[in-house]
Amino acid sequence: MTTNQAFEEQASDDDGALDAYSQIVIRVAESVTPHVAAIEMTSTDRRGRVRGGSGSAVVFTGDGYMLTNAHVVAGIQSGRAVFADGKQTDVELVGADPLSDLAVVRGVKSTPPPALLGNADTLRVGQLVIAVGNPLGLAGSVTAGVVSGLGRSIPVRAGEHRRVIEDVIQTDAALNPGNSGGALADTRGRIVGINTAVAGLGLGLAVPINTTTQRIIAALLRDGRVRRAYLGLVSTPIPLDASSVVRTGQREGLRVVEVIPGSPAELSGLQAGDVVLRAQDRAVSSAESLQKLLFAEAIGQPFPLTVLREGTVLKLTAVPSEMSQLA
Repeated sequence: MTTNQAFEEQASDDDGALDAYSQIVIRVAESVTPHVAAIEMTSTDRRGRVRGGSGSAVVFTGDGYMLTNAHVVAGIQSGRAVFADGKQTDVELVGADPLSDLAVVRGVKSTPPPALLGNADTLRVGQLVIAVGNPLGLAGSVTAGVVSGLGRSIPVRAGEHRRVIEDVIQTDAALNPGNSGGALADTRGRIVGINTAVAGLGLGLAVPINTTTQRIIAALLRDGRVRRAYLGLVSTPIPLDASSVVRTGQREGLRVVEVIPGSPAELSGLQAGDVVLRAQDRAVSSAESLQKLLFAEAIGQPFPLTVLREGTVLKLTAVPSEMSQLA
């Protein structure tokens, strides 16, 4: 075999691999794009100023309910959804939950059929994902990448306040303003996340679709809001070293990256660098496992925490406050 023949054979193999990848992305894009709307709206900020805004939303029920980000529809006065086929409908806000950065809006007129929701709990780091949205006003844009991390907690600013978005998916799929509220799909076209392009972080982030977010969505549909207990910490899951596994009987925990000043977490004595092992006597190893314990019933109640600090196991007690509505 000549060098040129070997090169052509290798190039053919590379083209085949690229074609397989492209076919997956194309198939998912064609499947998901009809269910994703561009949201155009006017809203009022905290100073009463009217401003325009845009984002994305994903149809998830047959009667026109759509998922988007809470920060996309914050202060909304009026809005409309525009779909890939050119159809439009006015939308009304049903409810928003700033802690998860999820919101539900409803189309006044008919909308496309719902997208298929998946389960982000099945995702693995390195898995291919496809983002569909409307970045910078460019409708129906598609980007692809991999899952870069799971179970992240990200601090963001909402007006004059700081909050933490829990249990987000990190991806290297490019996300820009306007992608917020759009779909993050797996290779079978199932929506596993709602993209949240948080300005200034330089990361691709998405709110996962899982049992916890399904509970949040149900509360938004029923009550228009979610009563949440608030601790005020930023965390990331970590494996424990061998000696800590022997000492605690656990293999994983949540390392505290930051404690929000004045928060229940700070008042409990929790410090950055601590590793949270248990909450309410239940093992925690991800932001979601902690978040599951922080619904309305935990507000104002003693919330026992077991933490590992410099090799010593400590017992702390926080008293979660109610998460204020900052959307």
